[in-house]
Amino acid sequence: MRWERPSARPLVRRPKIRHAPCIIPAFVQGLEFDLEDVRARARAAFVGFAVGDALGAPVEFMTAGEIRARGLHREMTGGGWLHLAPGRVTDDTEMALCVAHALVASGGFSLRAVADRLAEWMKRGPIDVGNTCRRGLRAYIVEGRLEAPPGEWDAGNGAAMRILPVALRTLGDFELLSEWAIAQGHLTHNHPLSDAASVLFGKLVQVAALGLSQARMRADCRAVAEVHRAFAFEPYRGGASGYVADSVRTVLHHFFRTRGFEECLVAVVNEGGDADTNGALAGMLAGAYYGREEIPRRWTKRMDPRLLAELDDLALRLVEASPLCSARAEALKRRASGP
Repeated sequence: MRWERPSARPLVRRPKIRHAPCIIPAFVQGLEFDLEDVRARARAAFVGFAVGDALGAPVEFMTAGEIRARGLHREMTGGGWLHLAPGRVTDDTEMALCVAHALVASGGFSLRAVADRLAEWMKRGPIDVGNTCRRGLRAYIVEGRLEAPPGEWDAGNGAAMRILPVALRTLGDFELLSEWAIAQGHLTHNHPLSDAASVLFGKLVQVAALGLSQARMRADCRAVAEVHRAFAFEPYRGGASGYVADSVRTVLHHFFRTRGFEECLVAVVNEGGDADTNGALAGMLAGAYYGREEIPRRWTKRMDPRLLAELDDLALRLVEASPLCSARAEALKRRASGP
């Protein structure tokens, strides 16, 4: 099971999460974004997420030193403590799929629909599920509880790893992203650092999907780190556990210091620790930023083609229903109708 350590400090009053205003107006009024490019980046984000999960899973719970002793991990080998087949994904991808299907089926955001999908998944006996996720979902199944109580020990990365479908469905609206991200996260994880990490990762996906720069993404990260000092990733001092601040620091450090999808993911998963989740989060960002063509084919060839097709389809459906696409369609309609 995924080890999740507590915050270094006791729970305090939840600070307001900083974010920029909604980005829709500037982009829609000028119609400056390429919708096909946005769709492609969204698909690459979801495929990249699954690729990072499958690449990292065989070295989960190993230390960076143990991995180095065996040789750099850069192939879809399978194995690990779960004895996975090469290219097999874990609970990270499976839970993200549950959230994606719930958002598509409900036509919006229904927390109960999300909870139902995740509960059904857990009842089927998945290959793995983190302790905090298990506890939260069991409380929903038994008690109908949709929000876990605040918990000092709930600063794990299990909520952040489910953020990608929410980020794509709310594309273009940071306020809506924040609202939905925190609500879905609180099913299992109710902690300020978990909330802030979920919103931050979601925002970074949106910024990358719109083709904006790493400089813009880095500025957003630094702004959040001013509020949550545990997220400061420069300089990086190691640590890649399931503690959400460790995940933030590990993923952001390697995302900003590397120059390609493969280089980024290899660097992240070779830190060991919670390598599947950290790999998935890195793959999500790197996929959205670098695009599908940068994801090594030798990796995707080892994965289930039906899964990859499902990820592609869900990514497109989520983006098409997003505020960005809705607002753009409305702007085009107004333009066509004239003054």
